[in-house]
Formats: sequence, C-alpha cells, structure tokens
Amino acid sequence: MATVKPQLRGLLGKSMKIHLPLAITVGLSAALTWKYAVAEPRKKKYAEFYKTYDADKAFRVMRNAGLLQSVGPE
Repeated sequence: MATVKPQLRGLLGKSMKIHLPLAITVGLSAALTWKYAVAEPRKKKYAEFYKTYDADKAFRVMRNAGLLQSVGPE
C-alpha cells in the first residue's frame, strides 16, 4: 500500500477560495449587526435626550452646586 503525498502546489489558492468569501461574509454580517443593534438605537437615544436638554438650566444647576471653579454660586 502506497502512502498518498500531500498536496502542496496550489494549496494557498485553494484555501483562499474557501476562506476569503467566508471572512467577507462574517465581517459584513458583524458590521451590519453592530450598526442596527447598537449604533442606531444609540443615535435615537441621543436625539431624544437633546430634544429636551436645556444647557442653561444644566449650567445653573452645576454653578449652584459649586462644581465650577471659574463661576461662583449665585
């Protein structure tokens, strides 16, 4: 019984035909999952927060609490 020689010629090309499309598919699916599962809800929450955010009121609260060094409390 003769032993089978390993295939060495063209091994990288054969491997790349399998792994490159697989890597691209996994990468794109991970990016799309992150975009729609994390980034879009985060953008909606920021937009909702800044609709009702009053910067002057936040400044007055911080100033009266004594958190700012350059401006003293009223």
